[in-house]
Amino acid sequence: MIQNIASFELRRLLLSPLAWTVLAIIQFIHALLFYIFLTRYLQQPDNYNGHGLTEVVIAGFYQSSGLILLLITPFLTMRLFSEELRSGTIKLLLSSPITITSLVLGKFVGLYLFMCGIVFMVSLMPASLALGTTLDFGQLASALLGLLLLTGTFTAAGVFVSTLFRQPVIAAVCTLMLLLMLWTSHLAGSDDTNTISSVASYLSLLQHYNNFTAGLFNSVDLASFLILTSSFLLLGIWRIDALRTHP
Repeated sequence: MIQNIASFELRRLLLSPLAWTVLAIIQFIHALLFYIFLTRYLQQPDNYNGHGLTEVVIAGFYQSSGLILLLITPFLTMRLFSEELRSGTIKLLLSSPITITSLVLGKFVGLYLFMCGIVFMVSLMPASLALGTTLDFGQLASALLGLLLLTGTFTAAGVFVSTLFRQPVIAAVCTLMLLLMLWTSHLAGSDDTNTISSVASYLSLLQHYNNFTAGLFNSVDLASFLILTSSFLLLGIWRIDALRTHP
């Protein structure tokens, strides 16, 4: 059932002009950033204190990519459940034999597959450098894994927020605010050493993601992304279950 729902959501995305518009914008912005990073490095390689192409161009490119996807994802997730709530079709879904878990996971998987396609298309740009120079494929793989994990967290957060509002635009704005808070949460406790500071640093998506882009694979960073993604999906399931009992 999850596979069927995911396939339906993916087909609906691929037939949507919004999805293709977003994809074109993402590719254009990434191509421009890639050109800027590469040109700066080639023109002034001595300014980077011996850091290689992978450390400067690819790491910087992936760091920028994470922020771009943060800004774009809310516009792709905003209709997942908000549209169902606004049109009233959520009642039909809740009265069907589909389980709530299958419904939420199916919508998540469908959109996440689309996001993975974006990530791999974007990754062709830095990977193309292997045709003309030697790359640190370990760091490249780490950055790619980090971006996939980060995108999963973004998508799960969007799924959850879309279950809270009937208006897709409000869902998009609230998702964006939530993701920005998680992205910069380490700044809230940067001057403290108490428990709140530790929690804020642990929740910071930017800090965990930067470790991946730097080629540092840490089980703590991996667990952080998986825990946040799972938590948002569970919250989404509980929210839809609450709608079944208290519509």
